[in-house]
Amino acid sequence: MEEWKDWASLHPDLMELIAARVLAGDVVDYMSLRAVCTRWRASAPSPRDPTLRDERLRPRNWVALCDGDRVRPADACEVAFLQTATGRCVRVRLRELRGHRIIGFTDGLLILINKDTTAVRIFHPFTRVAVDLPPIAAVFDNMVKNQQSRAWMKAAVCASQIASDSIAVVAWFPNVPGVVVAEPNFPCWYILHQDVELAAAVPFQGRIYGIISDTRQVVQVYPRCLEPCVAHVPNTFGIPQTHAFFLVESAERLVLVLRHFYYHGSDSTEGGYGSCRFALFEVDTTVQHGGLAPVTSLGDLALFLGSYRCLSVSQRNLPSISANAIYFDNGNLYPVSLYSVGSGTLEQISTVSIIHDFRKRIRPSVPVFSAYTGQGVSCFMNTTPYLDLGRSCGTNSKSKTSKFRCVVDA
Repeated sequence: MEEWKDWASLHPDLMELIAARVLAGDVVDYMSLRAVCTRWRASAPSPRDPTLRDERLRPRNWVALCDGDRVRPADACEVAFLQTATGRCVRVRLRELRGHRIIGFTDGLLILINKDTTAVRIFHPFTRVAVDLPPIAAVFDNMVKNQQSRAWMKAAVCASQIASDSIAVVAWFPNVPGVVVAEPNFPCWYILHQDVELAAAVPFQGRIYGIISDTRQVVQVYPRCLEPCVAHVPNTFGIPQTHAFFLVESAERLVLVLRHFYYHGSDSTEGGYGSCRFALFEVDTTVQHGGLAPVTSLGDLALFLGSYRCLSVSQRNLPSISANAIYFDNGNLYPVSLYSVGSGTLEQISTVSIIHDFRKRIRPSVPVFSAYTGQGVSCFMNTTPYLDLGRSCGTNSKSKTSKFRCVVDA
């Protein structure tokens, strides 16, 4: 007969060690561990960080997905999240989305804007911790006149340049020069860069890096510094007027992707543009003017490139996708194309895909990886379990904890 073991009575020091190792991997797994029993919960500190500054307590590697079902996440009050390190996917019910629009993501945190007051909020979708920032209406009135630029504003969370125990949100707008910043204790938003129009930007290691297409520079957007230029993008690929820039964090490195086109034949008189190609570079951010190093292989990784966000995932966790490849949006009714980094070949892999209701002009309020990303994760999206943390996920309520355990362990 197997010996009975009282797992609930593990030594507190051992339980603390186990909890620390689980937290180092994923805060959602850590919350599941705390939900096992009261003794384990007592040995593991609460994951609710009121400042959202502690990166260990953020849902790292969790990215939000859009189902492409024409329903805004703010209206449905739920978002599907994919764990890129494991391929696990859960759908989280979030009543707090009501009355808000999602304008950005960082380390799994949602950046929301109130539709009525324009107040900005940073929200942890699993612990329900929220950090409020001032309204951004003054920026709209004085700097961003274009309604489309307001609608597609982008934002990211980074470490504060002023206080070590605080965070900052940096926001920028398509086709409008200007970058603004705010922190929880700021009375308003402040202009960070007045004449800078970012073609792409991404949070990386607590900072914000971006690309200025006019000058072909990779720059450190925030924190501000005397020499913001990190690298210059070469102008030796295809037709310069067709260049599109993307920044993506991949395997703990910052990768610049340059999409470009060539003319058919030897000159511009023979048949117009040929198929697009890609050049990849690793951006050295460790030293000033660190430069770019060519990347010839992504290994088992695949990149998903979008105008709003980019994503890097491992083929080991998502067998339905191809490794060492780039999935990108063509911007037409056949949106998904696959580019093989190894062979340089291009493949059209999607059929007609319309994710918007053109009669009602409805589009998702989360312009994230919609139709084309769904090609790779549709097997998860159709059977995604629901995760409802309730309104008191930090309490000892057995009913809510049990529900959390059942879904997360599924």
